[in-house]
Amino acid sequence: MLESIGRWVARHRRIVLAAWGVLFVGGIVLGGEVFDKTSPVEDSPAGSESMATQLRLDDLDPEGEIVTAAITGTDFYSPELRQNATDVMQQLREVPGVVEVKDAYTSGGIVGDDGSSSLVTVELAQTLDEEQLLVATAEISSLLHSIEPADVLVGGKFLAEQEFVDRAVTDAALGEGLAIVALFVLLAVVLGGFRVAAFPIVAALAVIAVALLALSGLITVVPVNEFAVNIVTILSLGLAVDYSLLVLARFREERRRAPGVGLEQVIGLTVASSGRAVLVSGLAVFIALVGLMMLGDPLLSGMAIGGAASVLLATLAGLTLLPALIAQFPAFVPPQGKRLWPLRSTPDGASPRAGALARLAGTAQRRPVLVAVGAGALLLLLSAPIATLTLGSSDIRALPVEAEERRTSEFITTGFTDVSETAVTVLIDTPVTDARVVALLDEIAADDLVIDADQVLDLPADVTVVDFATRGDTTGADAQELVRNIRELGAAASADGGPIVQVAGPAAEVVDTESHLMERLPLALGVVLVATFALLLWLTRSVVIPLKAVVLNALTVAATLGTLVAVFQWGWGSSVLGFAPWGALDVTTPLLIGLLSFGLSMDYEVFLLARITEEWTARDRTISLRLANDRAVLRGITATGPVVTTAAIAIGVVFVGFATSSLVGMKEVGVGMVIAIALDVTVVRGLLLPSLMTLLGRFNWIGPGRRKVIDLEVRRNDDARDRVTIGAR
Repeated sequence: MLESIGRWVARHRRIVLAAWGVLFVGGIVLGGEVFDKTSPVEDSPAGSESMATQLRLDDLDPEGEIVTAAITGTDFYSPELRQNATDVMQQLREVPGVVEVKDAYTSGGIVGDDGSSSLVTVELAQTLDEEQLLVATAEISSLLHSIEPADVLVGGKFLAEQEFVDRAVTDAALGEGLAIVALFVLLAVVLGGFRVAAFPIVAALAVIAVALLALSGLITVVPVNEFAVNIVTILSLGLAVDYSLLVLARFREERRRAPGVGLEQVIGLTVASSGRAVLVSGLAVFIALVGLMMLGDPLLSGMAIGGAASVLLATLAGLTLLPALIAQFPAFVPPQGKRLWPLRSTPDGASPRAGALARLAGTAQRRPVLVAVGAGALLLLLSAPIATLTLGSSDIRALPVEAEERRTSEFITTGFTDVSETAVTVLIDTPVTDARVVALLDEIAADDLVIDADQVLDLPADVTVVDFATRGDTTGADAQELVRNIRELGAAASADGGPIVQVAGPAAEVVDTESHLMERLPLALGVVLVATFALLLWLTRSVVIPLKAVVLNALTVAATLGTLVAVFQWGWGSSVLGFAPWGALDVTTPLLIGLLSFGLSMDYEVFLLARITEEWTARDRTISLRLANDRAVLRGITATGPVVTTAAIAIGVVFVGFATSSLVGMKEVGVGMVIAIALDVTVVRGLLLPSLMTLLGRFNWIGPGRRKVIDLEVRRNDDARDRVTIGAR
């Protein structure tokens, strides 16, 4: 079937190229608007206690967006500053959409601990839409910055979100632009010319454009934020280049093998061989993204749906667009016999030259026990930091330390003792005059984790709302423990006929998100592992190889996450990478990176296993199965290893663009995926895979319909050895 597809594509290449061209133009025209359609996702899962409680609080005490500012740098009592600030406060009250202004100059606001700085809060009408908010906050920010003589820091949730969006778009555009240029240069060196290097780049740009077009349609059904769009573009770029490299390498090989065969037939053979690996690899990554989708997190779901579209389109491009480009411009692909690195052509009849991965595999096969134990121990050592994993919410710390919105938040938090950040908000549907409510609140306040409590006033008399602050971060370990303690107290009180207690706030959102993800994780992992096993079983017709592949990929994920904890939670290398660690990872980050790295690890696993299986199927039946297995492994890695190495470098270049982002979340994904790819291609594919396959020998190939064949060959080989021994006597 795949060979027929390849022949059809070669025969109708102009139609295929025209169809992709139309989709590309549509993606450029319509898909470019996707950033305008993105929206912030909820901080906690739908239906969780924290979300339901927060919605109730919003109904009880409606509040619009808040702009905060710290006026500092000059003595608060300076006559010139007091006059100028007073004038600006009056102007702020006249800005359309402003509901209330609180400041220390005109309304008895808060003065800082240093006695010279002061706090300003500006509340906007809840009815303002996003465009009106942008206009209003821009005017408010401009007026506040006009206060002289003073240093004014302006921030707030809405402004922080806008800064995140702007940086996400800018960083993605810059990172992907530089990645494409670097990829083009890399591919020109690897493939042997600028014209052939353009093939993967054209395929990648087409996939990105069409993926954004698909996402602009999906975004009307599923909320997607800007970070998810970046994941979509980076997956499109990386996978399209990976699959293009595999198809190009196989085309050169098939053309070398049969120089007199027609182009249509060669492309048919190319798609028949490489297409199977592309198809299985795409499905493997797609399965990992389905697992991400099954977690039911609003942020991860948007990424998973968009990413799934990218994977399917990259797979389709590998099966159609790349073969069509080759068929249309076959002269652009360097001819046989030309020495290239690492995709080297070889003269007819010569064996492929061993690349870096093949040399590692040769070492692993010579000392399989030592290599397997050493590589496994290294991965387990790198996994060890997972034991200290702490989850939280990066919130404002997602922005770089130099961002004004972050500096404003941190200055207010540390410079105003009277301003304490709320970690937990408790809602009780009973008046505060009720003795049971008083007793319950006293019990909560007595918790050692509580450092401040503040009742929210101006609410209906039949409800009680109290904000609690705790030491450290509002989403840190102490705050999360306080949430759990309050819920235990509330459950006990309710069981005794007391008031019903509901908990909201940033710490409760993290607790609910973590609980939701852990509840769904077993099912998601089960689906991913079973589907991946079935896919590899179909590819290799072996039961042992898929089991081994799943274990090896799990080791890659564990080592990646362990290293990520050491870097981003412990702060190892933070000065080099240019970020400030905050002692935790965002609650969704480990699962996102874990499933992404699992999918991409399976990508390279499939590339190698498809060729190893091909070599095993075509093995010499007169030699022992152990020797045949070792030869199949080494030949498969020798033939496909250069493609895997180049693909890994290429997608690593793409993720380096993320690693250089100023946003901590994007940096975590970029660094994490670079680590995963580096470990997978060297330690796992270069050492563990060949060493374990050598140790298992013929048992690698035990599977449906193969056991009898293997047993028959074992007896045949044993009989042959017996005959040789008798003849020698």
